[in-house]
Amino acid sequence: MVTSSGKTSKTRKETTTEERKLDHIRICLEREVQSACTTGFDDIRLVHNAVPEINFTDVDLSCSFLGHKLEAPIIVTAMTGGHSEATPINQNIAQAVDELGLAMGVGSQRAAIEDPLLAESFAITREYAPKAFLVGNIGAPQLSLGYGVKEAQTAIDMIDANALAIHFNAAQEAVQPEGEATFAGVLPALRTLTQKLSVPVIAKETGAGLSREVAVSLARAGVRALDVAGLGGTSWPAVEVERAKGEDTRKAILGRWFTDWGIPTAVSTFVAGRAVKIPIISSGGIRTGIECAKAIALGATLVGVALPVLGPAATSSNEVSEYLKTLIYGLKAAMFLVGASNLRELNQVPIVIGGNTRNWLELRGWGEELHWLATRRPD
Repeated sequence: MVTSSGKTSKTRKETTTEERKLDHIRICLEREVQSACTTGFDDIRLVHNAVPEINFTDVDLSCSFLGHKLEAPIIVTAMTGGHSEATPINQNIAQAVDELGLAMGVGSQRAAIEDPLLAESFAITREYAPKAFLVGNIGAPQLSLGYGVKEAQTAIDMIDANALAIHFNAAQEAVQPEGEATFAGVLPALRTLTQKLSVPVIAKETGAGLSREVAVSLARAGVRALDVAGLGGTSWPAVEVERAKGEDTRKAILGRWFTDWGIPTAVSTFVAGRAVKIPIISSGGIRTGIECAKAIALGATLVGVALPVLGPAATSSNEVSEYLKTLIYGLKAAMFLVGASNLRELNQVPIVIGGNTRNWLELRGWGEELHWLATRRPD
């Protein structure tokens, strides 16, 4: 394609994976790409305990996730990598996460599998987070297109990962200008990975949530944890609208149509946590410590955050650390105010669910469970 200046530029079909990753960073930092739909957590109320009979300082946030101890149930979920500008971002996140005893996932490692010269943008995480729980990442479409144990193990070895996430981004692929909406045969390929890899596999959505039926099918394929990544946070169709503008009118229109597509995070957290007996990561638009507490009360093991960390990570590790410390302090305060001295107790406190979230759950057959949640008593 020739521009008005006479220079040749790349069409979207010719754009490299590396260039696409840089597009994603810049759009997420500079544009409004969050879904207009809510996560559903505003429909959920924790029942205040005016006499908690615990001291704030005694609240214990520590937990275990896939055999690894964390100081708080927080994971900075997959964002970036595969471009030189991603290296300092991942470094700053890794440094803060290691300091605080949390977990971290990296963005899709496809770019570095295709071009090993890009591996440093991912490998920097283990260098600066020698003790942290790190999660590698490859896309489900790549499993359909031929990625197997070799490529998955390359991603694991690149960051000395404690687990590998397979991300399911069907909505994004359907509207992306270069999208590869290839999901046929993904479950058998996933089952092979879960049987042969050296670390546990996590199945991760990317903003459209998981239904009860999908959670069950993924668990049967052998994954050891689910990241529901529901509707209400970053909308990847909205990100792809920004990339398609002026170049692919049809995909830009489709991206607008599907910007608010999916299952709200609170609904996904609730149904996945009851459908399977493996750890649930609740992510997708979670922004406060109170929302973290609600997610765990619904059944989550960990809470994931991404977009709110990106801005601080583009500045310094101290900025990331300050954001995460505030989130953790808010979670601890919410636990104190419901009388939960640890995460097990928080998972048992009464919660009241109303609004659209209640409508979702009642229509999906969870009416009796909602009454029990509102009246349950901790052991």
